[in-house]
Amino acid sequence: MTNAFPSSPSAFDNPARTGPRGPLSGIGVLDLSAYIAGPYGCSLLADQGADVIKIEPPAGDNLRNYPSTLEGENRAFLGVNRSKRGIVLDLKDEADRARLLALVAQADVLVHNFRPGVTDRLGIDHAQLEAINPRLIYCAVTGYGEEGPLRGKAGYDQVLQAMTGMCVLQGKPPVPELTYGSPVDYYAAALVAAGVSSALFERERSGKGQYVGVSLLRSALTMQSARMIQAEGEAHDISRDMRSGGITGLHPTGDGYLYLSANTPHFWNALCERTGLEALARDPRYDSVRKRAEHAAELVPLLHAALTKRTALEWEDVFGEAVPCSAVHHIEEMFDHPQVRAEAMVTSIAHPALGHYRGVSRAIKFARTPGPEPFAAPMLGQHDDDVPAVPSGEESAAGMP
Repeated sequence: MTNAFPSSPSAFDNPARTGPRGPLSGIGVLDLSAYIAGPYGCSLLADQGADVIKIEPPAGDNLRNYPSTLEGENRAFLGVNRSKRGIVLDLKDEADRARLLALVAQADVLVHNFRPGVTDRLGIDHAQLEAINPRLIYCAVTGYGEEGPLRGKAGYDQVLQAMTGMCVLQGKPPVPELTYGSPVDYYAAALVAAGVSSALFERERSGKGQYVGVSLLRSALTMQSARMIQAEGEAHDISRDMRSGGITGLHPTGDGYLYLSANTPHFWNALCERTGLEALARDPRYDSVRKRAEHAAELVPLLHAALTKRTALEWEDVFGEAVPCSAVHHIEEMFDHPQVRAEAMVTSIAHPALGHYRGVSRAIKFARTPGPEPFAAPMLGQHDDDVPAVPSGEESAAGMP
């Protein structure tokens, strides 16, 4: 059980936030989620000015335990939990649960990623919290949704990639491959931020909160909306390949790999001209994306032979703005990439144990309300003594005994 909280005007008054207001300044968010999707969705809200309080169990968010080369901290946890204060509550402890309910009475948003049924057992399901705070936006992040045969199953990014066809899309038969990193989680995080923001907007009209459901299954299928089309009478296993027959894609060069895109007539002509393959641009057999896909077995070897004459970095210069392309870079190069620096996408953040670290600052740019300065993800229980459970003199208003 945690220590008692001191009195304060509001749990969501954070004097440590500095800088301009954001679109969501004044909005209080309780983040009970773990891993990536829910937590990063809440960080996106924090970027926009919301005051986010991350609530962890005594053992902490399990993401803290994942491998990391940082001494005493986890790189992934820092990356997806910026700009939050953090407290520890054991929701199986009645006193700590009462503190949570007091915070709920003051909050605008609550986000969690418990499996369906867990919130009922903990006494924090939507119906119970709505009774305490009818204006609460209650966002649940699940693996598979609230209904159906898989509703109680734990969902993880790569599991959903395998389930929804993303592995097959990325791999080469007969062996499928997982896509890079955690795209399903991060897209679900964006859906959390979008769904919560839309619900807050609607609340301005109705005065009422509501339930917002985001699932990894919805995320994985929504990411594939361009493939997830089946016309009436169409064969079940029709080709859904959108990779342009291999012209647009990753190619070996004289040194390194180059990704290029040449789907428009302009870019196709420029690609042929600058690789010395002008005759291909004039050939009517290849004058559309579909035709080039049909003749990929003829075209790709010619393109590869031409690209081996220079390095990937040299081709970047040769193509310039004429052909969309990039050499394959390591993420470490992005910290000081001139375009990243020009857009101020990375900032230095003070941390009580690490000193400073550099990380992504804001995902969205707002001209008039850019939002406050980001601050470090919390250490476990770092703000236990800074966040009050009930505003002084308002115990009865919060519905607490």
